[in-house]
Amino acid sequence: MLKRLNKYISDTGFCSRREADKLIEQGRVLVNGKAPELGTKIGEDDIVSVDKKPVRAVPQNKSDRVYLAYHKPVGVICTTERKVKGNIVDAVNFKQRIFPIGRLDKPSEGLILLTNDGDIVNKILRAENAHEKQYRVNVNKPITPRFIKRMSSGVPILDTVTLPCKVTQIGKTSFDIVLTQGLNRQIRRMCEYLGFEVTKLVRKRIMHISLGSLKAGQYRELSAEELNKLNQAVQHSSKVASK
Repeated sequence: MLKRLNKYISDTGFCSRREADKLIEQGRVLVNGKAPELGTKIGEDDIVSVDKKPVRAVPQNKSDRVYLAYHKPVGVICTTERKVKGNIVDAVNFKQRIFPIGRLDKPSEGLILLTNDGDIVNKILRAENAHEKQYRVNVNKPITPRFIKRMSSGVPILDTVTLPCKVTQIGKTSFDIVLTQGLNRQIRRMCEYLGFEVTKLVRKRIMHISLGSLKAGQYRELSAEELNKLNQAVQHSSKVASK
Protein backbone atom coordinates (compact mmCIF):
# COMPACT_ATOMS: atom_id res chain seq x y z
CA MET A 1 0.00 0.00 0.00
CA LEU A 2 1.43 3.36 -1.05
CA LYS A 3 1.58 6.34 1.32
CA ARG A 4 2.10 10.00 0.63
CA LEU A 5 5.63 11.01 1.57
CA ASN A 6 4.62 13.44 4.33
CA LYS A 7 2.36 10.84 5.95
CA TYR A 8 5.09 8.20 5.73
CA ILE A 9 7.53 10.48 7.56
CA SER A 10 5.01 11.46 10.25
CA ASP A 11 4.00 7.83 10.76
CA THR A 12 7.60 6.95 11.56
CA GLY A 13 7.40 9.25 14.57
CA PHE A 14 10.04 11.60 13.19
CA CYS A 15 7.76 14.66 13.20
CA SER A 16 4.23 15.83 12.48
CA ARG A 17 2.89 15.85 8.92
CA ARG A 18 3.07 19.65 8.79
CA GLU A 19 6.72 19.58 9.81
CA ALA A 20 7.37 16.82 7.25
CA ASP A 21 6.07 19.14 4.52
CA LYS A 22 8.58 21.77 5.63
CA LEU A 23 11.43 19.26 5.54
CA ILE A 24 10.46 18.23 2.01
CA GLU A 25 10.25 21.87 0.88
CA GLN A 26 13.69 22.54 2.37
CA GLY A 27 15.20 19.70 0.34
CA ARG A 28 16.19 17.74 3.44
CA VAL A 29 14.28 14.60 2.39
CA LEU A 30 15.53 12.02 -0.11
CA VAL A 31 13.74 8.99 -1.54
CA ASN A 32 16.08 6.25 -2.75
CA GLY A 33 18.88 8.79 -2.64
CA LYS A 34 17.14 11.36 -4.85
CA ALA A 35 15.11 14.51 -4.24
CA PRO A 36 11.41 13.54 -4.42
CA GLU A 37 8.89 15.02 -6.81
CA LEU A 38 5.78 16.79 -5.56
CA GLY A 39 3.17 14.22 -4.51
CA THR A 40 5.61 11.31 -4.30
CA LYS A 41 4.14 8.16 -2.77
CA ILE A 42 6.17 5.62 -0.84
CA GLY A 43 6.06 1.85 -1.13
CA GLU A 44 7.51 -0.91 1.06
CA ASP A 45 10.79 -1.10 -0.85
CA ASP A 46 11.50 2.64 -0.93
CA ILE A 47 14.20 4.12 1.32
CA VAL A 48 13.38 7.51 2.84
CA SER A 49 15.99 9.63 4.58
CA VAL A 50 15.96 12.99 6.36
CA ASP A 51 19.27 14.85 6.47
CA LYS A 52 20.79 11.71 4.93
CA LYS A 53 19.66 9.54 7.86
CA PRO A 54 17.11 6.79 7.09
CA VAL A 55 13.71 6.88 8.78
CA ARG A 56 12.01 3.57 9.40
CA ALA A 57 8.38 2.67 8.80
CA VAL A 58 6.11 2.27 11.82
CA PRO A 59 5.06 -1.25 12.88
CA GLN A 60 1.48 -2.03 11.85
CA ASN A 61 0.39 -2.41 15.49
CA LYS A 62 2.08 0.88 16.52
CA SER A 63 3.78 -0.97 19.36
CA ASP A 64 6.56 1.63 19.49
CA ARG A 65 4.25 4.64 19.83
CA VAL A 66 4.50 6.92 22.87
CA TYR A 67 1.78 9.18 24.34
CA LEU A 68 2.72 11.60 27.11
CA ALA A 69 0.91 14.19 29.22
CA TYR A 70 3.33 16.99 30.13
CA HIS A 71 2.99 20.02 32.39
CA LYS A 72 4.75 22.63 30.28
CA PRO A 73 6.34 25.31 32.47
CA VAL A 74 6.36 29.00 31.63
CA GLY A 75 9.31 29.73 29.34
CA VAL A 76 9.36 26.42 27.45
CA ILE A 77 8.77 26.84 23.70
CA CYS A 78 6.62 24.33 21.80
CA THR A 79 9.05 23.65 18.99
CA THR A 80 11.07 20.59 18.02
CA GLU A 81 13.87 22.78 16.65
CA ARG A 82 16.76 21.83 18.94
CA LYS A 83 18.66 25.00 18.04
CA VAL A 84 15.95 27.07 19.78
CA LYS A 85 16.84 27.65 23.42
CA GLY A 86 14.14 26.34 25.75
CA ASN A 87 12.61 23.98 23.18
CA ILE A 88 10.14 21.41 24.48
CA VAL A 89 12.15 18.40 23.28
CA ASP A 90 15.14 19.30 25.44
CA ALA A 91 12.87 20.27 28.33
CA VAL A 92 11.15 16.87 28.43
CA ASN A 93 14.38 14.98 27.62
CA PHE A 94 12.53 11.79 26.69
CA LYS A 95 14.48 8.75 25.46
CA GLN A 96 12.57 8.58 22.15
CA ARG A 97 11.98 11.29 19.57
CA ILE A 98 8.61 12.95 20.31
CA PHE A 99 6.78 16.09 19.25
CA PRO A 100 3.96 18.17 20.77
CA ILE A 101 0.35 18.00 19.67
CA GLY A 102 -0.57 21.65 19.27
CA ARG A 103 0.98 24.56 21.11
CA LEU A 104 1.02 26.57 24.31
CA ASP A 105 2.70 29.95 24.02
CA LYS A 106 5.90 30.67 25.93
CA PRO A 107 4.35 32.67 28.83
CA SER A 108 1.61 30.04 29.38
CA GLU A 109 1.84 26.75 31.25
CA GLY A 110 -0.14 23.57 31.66
CA LEU A 111 -1.11 20.40 29.86
CA ILE A 112 0.26 19.52 26.46
CA LEU A 113 0.33 16.10 24.84
CA LEU A 114 3.44 14.72 23.17
CA THR A 115 3.74 11.69 20.93
CA ASN A 116 5.62 10.02 18.11
CA ASP A 117 2.34 8.99 16.45
CA GLY A 118 1.95 11.43 13.57
CA ASP A 119 -1.32 9.85 12.49
CA ILE A 120 -3.21 11.10 15.54
CA VAL A 121 -1.93 14.68 15.53
CA ASN A 122 -4.07 16.24 12.81
CA LYS A 123 -7.20 14.48 14.06
CA ILE A 124 -6.87 16.19 17.44
CA LEU A 125 -5.87 19.61 16.12
CA ARG A 126 -8.76 20.26 13.74
CA ALA A 127 -11.14 22.79 15.31
CA GLU A 128 -14.15 21.35 13.49
CA ASN A 129 -13.77 18.17 15.52
CA ALA A 130 -14.92 20.12 18.60
CA HIS A 131 -12.33 18.69 20.97
CA GLU A 132 -12.45 20.68 24.21
CA LYS A 133 -9.54 22.39 25.93
CA GLN A 134 -10.02 23.94 29.38
CA TYR A 135 -7.94 26.78 30.81
CA ARG A 136 -7.67 28.56 34.17
CA VAL A 137 -6.99 32.26 33.56
CA ASN A 138 -6.01 35.10 35.90
CA VAL A 139 -6.36 38.71 34.81
CA ASN A 140 -5.12 42.06 36.10
CA LYS A 141 -8.39 43.47 37.45
CA PRO A 142 -11.78 42.33 38.81
CA ILE A 143 -14.00 40.40 36.42
CA THR A 144 -17.49 41.71 35.64
CA PRO A 145 -20.64 39.90 34.49
CA ARG A 146 -20.36 41.82 31.21
CA PHE A 147 -16.85 40.45 30.69
CA ILE A 148 -18.04 36.85 31.24
CA LYS A 149 -20.96 37.34 28.85
CA ARG A 150 -18.84 38.87 26.08
CA MET A 151 -16.07 36.28 26.41
CA SER A 152 -18.57 33.44 26.15
CA SER A 153 -20.52 35.00 23.25
CA GLY A 154 -17.58 35.54 20.89
CA VAL A 155 -14.94 38.24 20.51
CA PRO A 156 -13.63 39.80 17.27
CA ILE A 157 -9.93 38.96 16.88
CA LEU A 158 -7.65 38.08 13.96
CA ASP A 159 -10.22 39.10 11.32
CA THR A 160 -12.83 36.67 12.69
CA VAL A 161 -15.14 36.24 15.68
CA THR A 162 -14.34 33.52 18.19
CA LEU A 163 -16.85 30.71 18.57
CA PRO A 164 -19.22 30.77 21.55
CA CYS A 165 -17.62 29.05 24.53
CA LYS A 166 -18.19 28.23 28.19
CA VAL A 167 -16.75 30.77 30.65
CA THR A 168 -17.10 30.36 34.45
CA GLN A 169 -15.89 32.86 37.04
CA ILE A 170 -13.71 31.20 39.69
CA GLY A 171 -12.49 34.13 41.76
CA LYS A 172 -12.38 37.91 41.80
CA THR A 173 -9.82 38.00 39.00
CA SER A 174 -9.88 34.41 37.69
CA PHE A 175 -12.07 32.33 35.41
CA ASP A 176 -12.20 28.99 33.58
CA ILE A 177 -12.76 28.90 29.82
CA VAL A 178 -13.43 25.89 27.59
CA LEU A 179 -12.46 26.29 23.92
CA THR A 180 -12.77 24.16 20.82
CA GLN A 181 -10.67 26.59 18.77
CA GLY A 182 -6.93 27.10 18.69
CA LEU A 183 -6.41 30.60 17.32
CA ASN A 184 -3.00 32.17 17.91
CA ARG A 185 -2.85 33.52 21.50
CA GLN A 186 -6.64 33.34 21.48
CA ILE A 187 -7.43 33.85 25.17
CA ARG A 188 -4.89 36.64 25.57
CA ARG A 189 -6.24 38.44 22.49
CA MET A 190 -9.85 38.03 23.66
CA CYS A 191 -9.02 39.51 27.05
CA GLU A 192 -7.01 42.36 25.52
CA TYR A 193 -9.94 43.28 23.27
CA LEU A 194 -12.13 43.62 26.37
CA GLY A 195 -9.54 45.70 28.25
CA PHE A 196 -8.05 42.99 30.46
CA GLU A 197 -4.51 41.64 30.64
CA VAL A 198 -3.78 37.97 31.32
CA THR A 199 -1.37 37.56 34.24
CA LYS A 200 -1.44 33.75 34.36
CA LEU A 201 -2.77 31.10 31.99
CA VAL A 202 -2.81 27.36 32.74
CA ARG A 203 -4.27 24.68 30.48
CA LYS A 204 -6.00 22.20 32.78
CA ARG A 205 -7.55 19.72 30.35
CA ILE A 206 -7.46 18.49 26.76
CA MET A 207 -10.61 16.49 25.93
CA HIS A 208 -10.85 13.88 28.73
CA ILE A 209 -7.19 14.13 29.75
CA SER A 210 -6.54 16.31 32.81
CA LEU A 211 -3.40 17.96 34.13
CA GLY A 212 -4.17 16.48 37.55
CA SER A 213 -1.34 16.60 40.07
CA LEU A 214 1.47 16.97 37.52
CA LYS A 215 3.84 19.71 38.63
CA ALA A 216 5.51 22.06 36.16
CA GLY A 217 8.17 20.12 34.27
CA GLN A 218 6.72 16.68 35.07
CA TYR A 219 5.25 14.23 32.56
CA ARG A 220 3.51 10.86 32.61
CA GLU A 221 2.44 8.31 30.04
CA LEU A 222 -1.25 8.21 29.23
CA SER A 223 -3.09 5.35 30.89
CA ALA A 224 -4.59 2.57 28.78
CA GLU A 225 -8.06 3.96 29.57
CA GLU A 226 -7.09 7.49 28.51
CA LEU A 227 -5.54 6.21 25.30
CA ASN A 228 -8.57 4.06 24.47
CA LYS A 229 -10.90 7.03 25.00
CA LEU A 230 -8.61 9.22 22.90
CA ASN A 231 -8.64 6.78 19.99
CA GLN A 232 -12.43 6.43 20.23
CA ALA A 233 -12.90 10.21 20.33
CA VAL A 234 -10.86 10.82 17.19
CA GLN A 235 -11.90 7.67 15.35
CA HIS A 236 -14.22 9.55 13.02
CA SER A 237 -12.36 12.87 13.09
CA SER A 238 -11.10 14.32 9.85
CA LYS A 239 -7.34 14.18 9.47
CA VAL A 240 -7.40 17.02 6.98
CA ALA A 241 -8.95 20.44 7.10
CA SER A 242 -12.43 20.79 5.68
CA LYS A 243 -12.73 23.09 2.70
